Amino acid sequence: MTGDLPRRVTILLASVLVLAALAFASVCVGAGRAGPGAVWEALTAYAGTDEHVIVRDIRVPRTVIAVFVGAALGTSGALIQTLTRNPLAEPGILGVNAGAGFAITVGAAAGFAGSPSVQLVLALAGAGTAMLIIYGVGRTYPLRLVLAGVALTFVLSGLSMALRLAYPDALDRFRFWTVGALAGRERLSLELPMAATRSRSSPRCSRPARWAGWRWARTSRSARARVARIRFAALALFTVLAGAATAIAGPIAFVGLMVPHLARRLAGGSVPWLMAYTMVLGPVLLVASDIGSRVLLPTGEVPVAIVTAFVGAPALIWVVRRYGAVAL
Repeated sequence: MTGDLPRRVTILLASVLVLAALAFASVCVGAGRAGPGAVWEALTAYAGTDEHVIVRDIRVPRTVIAVFVGAALGTSGALIQTLTRNPLAEPGILGVNAGAGFAITVGAAAGFAGSPSVQLVLALAGAGTAMLIIYGVGRTYPLRLVLAGVALTFVLSGLSMALRLAYPDALDRFRFWTVGALAGRERLSLELPMAATRSRSSPRCSRPARWAGWRWARTSRSARARVARIRFAALALFTVLAGAATAIAGPIAFVGLMVPHLARRLAGGSVPWLMAYTMVLGPVLLVASDIGSRVLLPTGEVPVAIVTAFVGAPALIWVVRRYGAVAL
């Protein structure tokens, strides 16, 4: 496997360069387009003009949010797919996004979900509770895990919709959050250091994550105890990443499903490299989709969740049909 190291490093560096180019393009593209020169001047010699304010206070925070949310969704998807050995496992499918959304909806109905910090706490609590329920029901079989996640998603989505209908005034300002978008989230960029700190611990779970899968009945008692601890830590990290991403940007599905499938083909069976690729390819997909959301319509923006589904679903179908599925 050492012969694959130069190829893997080259692919990772190329992905980082693509991400850097997309991030710079994201800062340049938008209403009232600013050229590269104006963007560079706003970043290095801020003068307080309208153009500089748009670049520094709107576009840069939005790009940072897209990078961190994409990394969180991609890493959480790769982590849960590797842990459960289930290629369909993803925050949106397993009900984690629905749990976070339901908790924020309840907080909004109760009148105490106004600040970003409270929304983040509520989303993490809802995501953690949903994950505990799903894990308790489907911890033995991967298929049962997915079925439990889908069922819980429908239940929580229905309850959230009922609350929105019952309290339309209190939840009107949270209606935009349910779509899954990056526009208007610039003020939440201060919450991203927490997500960054959590995502840095993902390599610690990457090496034993494959061993901590579901097929461990034949191991010794001490090994099973260690697997249980690793599994709990991985599930906790998955919940924090998915819950924080959902609290910041709303429910953006498909990133955690598609990106690990693509990264797994590049990693060649190495879980640490899989995690490294997903932490870069997730932001690549989300930043590119966010750029597309600004230019697709001449009269306004398209929610980025719609763009990721529109672009990602055909790409994933083509990859699976062309090259087949990759074993977990």
